[in-house]
Amino acid sequence: MSNATCTQPGCSGTVTDGYCDVCGMAAAPGASAAAAVSPSAASAAPAAAVSSGPAAADGSACTQPGCSGTIADGYCDTCGMAGTAGSGGATPAAGDGISSVSTRTSSSRVESAAIGSKRAHGTASTRRTRAGSQRMRAARLGAGLTVVPPAPPVDASKAINPDPQVPEDKRVCSKCGTEIGRSRDGQPGRTEGFCPQCGQEFSFSPKLGPGDVVGGQYEVVGAIAHGGLGWIYLAKDRNVSNRWVVLKGLLNSGDPDALAAAIAEQQFLAQVEHPLIVEIYNFVTHEGAGYIVMEYVGGKSLKQILKQRMRDNNGAYDPLPVDQALAYLLEVLPAFQYLHDLGLVYCDFKPDNLIQVGDAIKLIDLGGVRKIDDPDSAIYGTVGYQAPEVPEVGPSVASDIYTIGRTLVVLCMEFRGYQGTYLHSLPPPESTPLFAQYDSLYWLIAKCCAPDPADRFASADELRVQLLGVLREVVASRTQGTALTSAASVLFESPATSSAALEWSQLPSLRPDTADSQYAWLSGLGADDPKQRLADLEQAPEHTAEVWLARAHAALEMQEPARARGYAADLLAEDPWEWRALWVDGLAALQLQDWETAKASFNAVYQQVPGELAPKLALAVACERGQLPEVAEALYATCAATDATYVAPASFGMARVRAQRSDMQGAVTALDQVPSTSRGYPESRQLRADVLLSGGAQDIALLDQAMRSIESVSMDPRTRETYTVRILGQALKVVLSSNARPDARVGSHPATESGLRDGLERSYRALARDATEHRQRVELVNQANAVRMWTLT
Repeated sequence: MSNATCTQPGCSGTVTDGYCDVCGMAAAPGASAAAAVSPSAASAAPAAAVSSGPAAADGSACTQPGCSGTIADGYCDTCGMAGTAGSGGATPAAGDGISSVSTRTSSSRVESAAIGSKRAHGTASTRRTRAGSQRMRAARLGAGLTVVPPAPPVDASKAINPDPQVPEDKRVCSKCGTEIGRSRDGQPGRTEGFCPQCGQEFSFSPKLGPGDVVGGQYEVVGAIAHGGLGWIYLAKDRNVSNRWVVLKGLLNSGDPDALAAAIAEQQFLAQVEHPLIVEIYNFVTHEGAGYIVMEYVGGKSLKQILKQRMRDNNGAYDPLPVDQALAYLLEVLPAFQYLHDLGLVYCDFKPDNLIQVGDAIKLIDLGGVRKIDDPDSAIYGTVGYQAPEVPEVGPSVASDIYTIGRTLVVLCMEFRGYQGTYLHSLPPPESTPLFAQYDSLYWLIAKCCAPDPADRFASADELRVQLLGVLREVVASRTQGTALTSAASVLFESPATSSAALEWSQLPSLRPDTADSQYAWLSGLGADDPKQRLADLEQAPEHTAEVWLARAHAALEMQEPARARGYAADLLAEDPWEWRALWVDGLAALQLQDWETAKASFNAVYQQVPGELAPKLALAVACERGQLPEVAEALYATCAATDATYVAPASFGMARVRAQRSDMQGAVTALDQVPSTSRGYPESRQLRADVLLSGGAQDIALLDQAMRSIESVSMDPRTRETYTVRILGQALKVVLSSNARPDARVGSHPATESGLRDGLERSYRALARDATEHRQRVELVNQANAVRMWTLT
C-alpha cells in the first residue's frame, strides 16, 4: 500500500502506512494497481478502458471510498451511487459513466469568469482591497427602513461601581413604599434598619464584596447597579473560561415577597430561550441569600442613551428621533410575543430594561416576570409605566402592551407629568407637537395605552404589524422618494388608480382572514351574480365574521347599502371590536353619499389600525367630499409619500384639493409625484395639462409645460390631438395679443403665429380623419382651414 496514489476524488496525495498524506483518508479496501494509476493516465484513457464493470449484487458492500452502505436494487442505500462488481474499491476515473451521470445538471460543467484569486493571478494584488457590498450585512435595527447608530460594547471591568451606594432619594420600603433611610438633623440616612410605617426590615448595603465566591463557582468582582430586587454584581465564572456573568441578589433576604419573586423568576426563566432575552445560566445561594446568575450584556440601556443625549444637549431633554424609537420597539416585540406564548407576562418594561449592544438589543431585568394565571405572586411595576388596572386585576398581555406604549412616549418626547398629571392618560394631540406632527403615531400610542384593556392591541404581533406601518410613514415623511417602494399589507389589497375621487369599489378591499372557520367554504362559492351569491351566503353553515363581511359586500354590489349596513351592525353586535364591520359601514355610506357617516366610520378604522394606509385613503376621500379639504390633503400626502401603490390615487386627490382652492402650482407639484413607472402616469400627465390650462392660461411658459406633459407619454391619437388643439389654440390667442420671445416654444412647436397655426391645422385634420360622423368631419376640416396661414399660392 506504500506510495500508492490516493483514491479519494480530487485528492493528489500518496498513501503511506495505509493513510493519505494529504487528505488523511484511509486507503480503499482491496486497492490494487488501479489505485496507483496516475491521474494523467486515468484521464487520458478511453472511457471503455476504465469501465466499472458489471453491477454489484444486492446485499454486497458499496465500493465507493469511505462509504459503509449496502447495495439494494443496484444502488447504495447510503450514498446513492450505482453498485459495481469487481472494481476492487478503485474510484471511477474522471471520465467514466458514473461521474458523467452524477454531474450532468451541475453548474460545474459551465465555464466561469475569473474572479478573486483567479483574476489576481499574475498581478501585484495579494489580498482584497475593499470590503464589497454591504447588502448582505444590513443592520438589524430599523427593519431596513432607517439607521440606528450602533452602541459600542461596554468593557465589563469598567461597569463596576467604585462606591456602591443607594441614593437616599431612591430608598423606599419594598413592602409599603414609604420613604426610608433619609437624612435627619444633618445626620446621613441609615442604610439598614426597619420601616417605621410597616416594620419591614431593610438593607441597602451590598452583601457581596470583591473576591467573594458564590456557589463555589462565581467570583465577585464588584457591584454594578441597584435594582428593584436589590444589588446586581459582576462576577467571573471560574468553571467556564472566566466568562463575565451577572449575579442578581435580593433587596433584603428577609423580605418574603422578594424571596418569592426570586424563586418564581428562576422557575419561569428555566424555559425561556430567546435571542432577544438575557440568558439565565444558574440559580445559587450564598449565606442564606439567593442569586440568579445571568448573561452579562455589555451595552447601554435606552435610559443611559437618553441620559447621554441630555448631557450632550447641555442638560436639556433630547428625545430619540421617532424612527429610532420605533425601531427599538419593533425589534423587541418578538420577545414579548415569545413570553406571552409561554404564558408569561413581563410586567415592568421601561427604557431601563432594554440594552443595545452594537446593532442588537436585549431585554433584561426579568425580575417582574410572572405567569399570566398566577393570582398570588408579588407584582412589580414602575409608576408612570404600569397599567391602571394592574393593582386590581393583575398583569396581563394587555398591561404589557400598555407599558410598551408608555415607553414609546418617553423615548420620543419629554413626557412631563407621566408620573403625575398624565399618570394614566396622554397629553392632548392639539397641544403636543409630536402628536400633531405624527398623527398615526398618536393613534398607535393611544391604542396601546387605552384605559380599557380590551381596547388595546390584542397581541405583540398585532402591535408589531401596525408599528412597522407607522415606522414606514415616519421615515417617508422625511425621506424623499420612499414611496418608490411598497409593502404588501396583511389586511388590505392595493387601491385602484383613478384621477377622479375613488368610489367605494375602487378603495382597497379587505384581505380574507384565512384563519376563519368558514374560509374554505367561502372559497368554494362560485356565483358571479351578487344576488345569487348572497342567497348562497344565507345558507352558510356558521355565521362567522368572514360570512357577515361577504354578505355585506354582495349587498354593496347589488347597490343596497342599507342592507350592507345591516350586516355590518349584526357583526358588531357579535363582536364590538370588529373594525372590519366599520369599514363596510363606511363603504355603504360612500354609496349613500352620507359623507359624515363615512368620515366617522373610516376614522374609527384608522384609529384601530393606525399603521395601515387604506383607512387613511378612504378617510381622505370622505373628507374631500365632506368639506374637510385640509384633512383630506394631509391624508393624501401621507399615502403618496409612504407606498408606491398609493402614489397615483393619493397624488390625484392632492391635486384635486389644491386645484379647488386655485393652487395651480401645488396641484402640479402633487401630480409630479407620480413616477413614470406607475400605471397612472399617463393619466397624471393629462390631469397636469388640465390644471395648467385651467382658468385660461395667459403664460406661454405654462402652456409649454402643458404641451410637454402631453408629448411625454403614449396615449390614443384622438386624445393627444384634442389636447394639442386646446393648448395650441390658447397659445395662439396669447401670441396674437402680445409679443412672445423669438425662441419661445410650446412643446415641439415654435411659439410663433405661423408655427402655432401649422400645428393646429395638422391636429384638426388628424381629428377629421378619425371622425366617425360626416358632419363632424366637415366641421373639423373647416376649423383647419380657418387657422391655416394663407399664402398667395
